[in-house]
Parts: sequence; C-alpha cells; structure tokens
Amino acid sequence: MPDVVVRKIATVVEEIFHEGGPVSANPPKRGAIMAVIKNPFAGKYVEDLQPFMEDLKPLGLMMAQRLLGLLGGDPAAIEGYGKGSLVGSAGELEHGALWHAPGGYGMREVLGGAKAIVPSAKKVGGVGARLDVPVTHVNAAYVRSHFDSMEVGMNDSPRADELLFVLVMTTGARVHARMGGLEASQIKGEDGLR
Repeated sequence: MPDVVVRKIATVVEEIFHEGGPVSANPPKRGAIMAVIKNPFAGKYVEDLQPFMEDLKPLGLMMAQRLLGLLGGDPAAIEGYGKGSLVGSAGELEHGALWHAPGGYGMREVLGGAKAIVPSAKKVGGVGARLDVPVTHVNAAYVRSHFDSMEVGMNDSPRADELLFVLVMTTGARVHARMGGLEASQIKGEDGLR
C-alpha cells in the first residue's frame, strides 16, 4: 500500500467556563487534533481500500496519544470522544471511511478500553471546509449530557488530493447539561450503550 504522507498536524483545546449560565468550578475541555495527509486514491477508483486502514493505524495512535497529552495525560479524565474526516474534491466519501478503524481504535487503545462506539462524521469538501465532529460518552452512548460536537477545519485544507483526519476528546459533559436521561454515574458498562 502507499505511504502515509503527512503535510501538517494542528491541535486546538477549548476550555468552556460557561454558556451564559453560572461559571463552572471545573470547566470541561474539548480538544481536537487534525492531520492532513496525501490521498493516495485521489482522482481514481480503487476497489480494495481496506489495506490502507492498517497503514493508518500508527497515525491514529500517535494522534490519540498527542491529544490525550494536550488534555492532561490522564485517560481516566476523558469522558467523551469522536472522530471525523474531510475528503478533498478529487477523492470520494469512502476515502474518509478509511479513518473508522484507525481513529477509533487509536483512541480506545490510549484510553484503556473505552466501551462505546466512537461516533464519526465525514464529507467531501473543498479547501477551508468545516466539519462538525459528533461526541458521545466513552463508555455509554446513551449518556445524554455528553451528546456534543466540535467544529473543526483548516483554512488551507483539504486540498483536492488530500484527506483531513480528526480526533476529538472531552473531559466532561456540556458545561450546563440538564436534559436528564442516563447519568454518567449510572453507567453499567455492559454494552457500550448504557
């Protein structure tokens, strides 16, 4: 398979003190790491894409480790996660789907066995496109307080022959979460849902 050629990596960390309500005593953080790579399949149809997923696993692991470090380094502090991909205009949506296993399993490995499926979003877009990366609780997808998203993008990416891969982690619920439902303290941890 082709080499993974990285053009750039960018990170962002938000610390959310309030959204018009009381200031949080322990402000949650949302962090994202983005990697822009050359799309080796741009401009052509390739039937068997799956082997490239294996080639992307080291990138997913490195990004997850770096993002965890930006959020303090403690896997137990991470409560939410998500992933996404933006495909440049010479690619196809399926090229973005290459990130499912490398991104998800990279985060699960550094977090030590998170149980919930890692939500994801993908789309084809031009330079400067933005992506809303969905976020759910790392151990139970039904924890309503952790339903969130983080908008990401880069002003010069993805170029037509590029892929932009994203990982997102959070250290808590939405800052003023109060919509009821399953609470994080009620997680049973049996199936990744509840």
